[in-house]
Amino acid sequence: MSEDLKKSPMDRRKFFRTCGAILAGGSVLGTVGAVASKLKVSGADVFWQIDPFTCTQCGRCETDCILPVSAVKCFHANKVCGYCDLCGGYYRPSVKDLNTAAENLMCPTGAITRKFVEEPYFEYTIDEDLCNGCGKCVKGCTSFGNGSLFLQVQQDLCLKCNECNIAKVCPADAIKRVSQDEAYMLKDHA
Repeated sequence: MSEDLKKSPMDRRKFFRTCGAILAGGSVLGTVGAVASKLKVSGADVFWQIDPFTCTQCGRCETDCILPVSAVKCFHANKVCGYCDLCGGYYRPSVKDLNTAAENLMCPTGAITRKFVEEPYFEYTIDEDLCNGCGKCVKGCTSFGNGSLFLQVQQDLCLKCNECNIAKVCPADAIKRVSQDEAYMLKDHA
């Protein structure tokens, strides 16, 4: 038997780990190159975008993004907001005792904060670091308010996957790849 074949199991494991890492690295680089080449449309960069008028707030943006915390975040169209005291995106429906206790709030992560402006108006802001893209606040705002809250892909977090996992499972087909030259669809531009 040759000396190469008589190596200890630990040496073979190390060999396969090293070869596997080299092969995987080459495969990843090849895949990244292929994906990067597909991300060009007529010379313009493309990115994933949610149509806020088509989105049904199904919750799949939170659960199906490949990132540990979704790249989809809630955005607030301040120009559209009514600055309501009883915001449908802030409070759960049918709250018996209206107060800002955690059990009365729509957002499960506490990403929405409100600040008193003047009677009866409040300003609502979204903490994007806390937002997980669940869409509960958006659904509440759309059902009981004026729809100033909406979901959108935060481009600096998005990996710009060639095939967005969320887009594959979106029941409303609300997630599309668009050219960066096109206007970013926001509700306050509607």
